[in-house]
Amino acid sequence: MQITINGESRTFEAPMTVAQLLATVGLDARKVAVERNLEIVPKSGYHDIEVVPGDRLEIVHFIGGGAPDTAEAPATTALDDPLIVAGTAYRSRLLVGTGKYKDFAETARAIEASGAEIVTVAVRRVNVTDPNQPMLVDYVDPRRYTYLPNTAGCFTAADAVRTLRLAREAGGWDLVKLEVLGDQKTLYPDMTETLAAAETLIGEGFRVMVYCSDDPILAKRLEEMGCVAIMPLAAPIGSGLGVQNPVNIRLIVEQSGVPVLVDAGVGTASDAAIAMEIGCDGVLLNTAIAEARDPIRMARAMKLGVEAGRLAYLAGRMPKKRYADPSSPVAGLI
Repeated sequence: MQITINGESRTFEAPMTVAQLLATVGLDARKVAVERNLEIVPKSGYHDIEVVPGDRLEIVHFIGGGAPDTAEAPATTALDDPLIVAGTAYRSRLLVGTGKYKDFAETARAIEASGAEIVTVAVRRVNVTDPNQPMLVDYVDPRRYTYLPNTAGCFTAADAVRTLRLAREAGGWDLVKLEVLGDQKTLYPDMTETLAAAETLIGEGFRVMVYCSDDPILAKRLEEMGCVAIMPLAAPIGSGLGVQNPVNIRLIVEQSGVPVLVDAGVGTASDAAIAMEIGCDGVLLNTAIAEARDPIRMARAMKLGVEAGRLAYLAGRMPKKRYADPSSPVAGLI
């Protein structure tokens, strides 16, 4: 029997069920999702659905998630000012990605240092030739962190929807990050495809956090469609340029009734602080930590930058003035 698994032709002696196939290639059925001829195979059907000659299968990594344990929360000001996304409260307003690190061990240490409770994860093919390779869940416990499946690398609405359907089948989680890119050079969002994908996903019960351009009109439309968080880019993905259009970001914040998180372009802690001082509800970043000379220290810096920016926003900055204004009283001057 010849079939195609993750784009590669494989030969087996005879037809078998999906469960038997996974066992044959050494994969744990609990940690993967399977698509057969573009149709997702429900886990309940693994023992009944047969794989036959000519089938095309996609087997992707397990995607899981979990709400933070607030009973063990430290006594910090964050408890009095939580980030609420789709009805769930989080102590940290910093969300981090899990890519670009040298290994999963460093990923885990950086996430720990950042204080983040939500981590974005990509849905990728399992290496069926070496099923014993470590997986992210072996290092970043989905019972401790909320896994946020994303559609990184998708350039059409159809691919984004297909990816998140697989993610939900694998882990059962419907809180997702949608991004549909326009081209390889800029990685700017294709808003036409983003709107189409968001409409389909929301109709299927997904709770969509959406990466988008910094256009206030389109941001409002996404909110009105039912997206649970709006995530305008600060600058191109991975650029580290910081917030390039604070005026538009501020307009999006002022008009939104759902959380607004800057997503993409943050390069250092001051960039994160600026985003928070504008009034953003949170910051999502990856490259700024993963490609720092010392990712663990940078993760800690980002945590403090987000906290400082939020506190400054809540405190309300002093007005800017054209001329000097002495801080010491002039009455009684010698």
